[in-house]
Amino acid sequence: MSENLDLVRSIYADWGRGDFSSVDWAHPEIEYVLVGVLAGGAWVGVQGMKEGFLDWVRVWRDWTVTAEDYRELDAERVLVLYRDSGRMKESGPEGARVENKGASLFHLRDQLVTRIIQYYYRDRAFADLGLALEEPHDPR
Repeated sequence: MSENLDLVRSIYADWGRGDFSSVDWAHPEIEYVLVGVLAGGAWVGVQGMKEGFLDWVRVWRDWTVTAEDYRELDAERVLVLYRDSGRMKESGPEGARVENKGASLFHLRDQLVTRIIQYYYRDRAFADLGLALEEPHDPR
């Protein structure tokens, strides 16, 4: 397993536990891009990434994310297929839980993440990357 894959696995391990506090893996000028959501956009820098991520997370109640598969596309890119779920705050405390299958594309250089493209819809990620959509493998 490559160092890049190990790094991305460790990031998602933290995220899966609900720990989003560490950014020591991020390049100072990281680009964070959300694709396929109403609040989509792009942010630059660690602070920008935090703001973009918070824009997404703050609309959810009890939001969780779980990696389903990791795919090393080349020496500088790792694709993570994930499943996330939560209840939108605007739907009230008893709102229905929404589940989604998305993908995160990590660009890495010198053991730092330089760009994350967060795809709300997995099929869009596969289309953008020119890959055939298929079921994930077991990430363990």
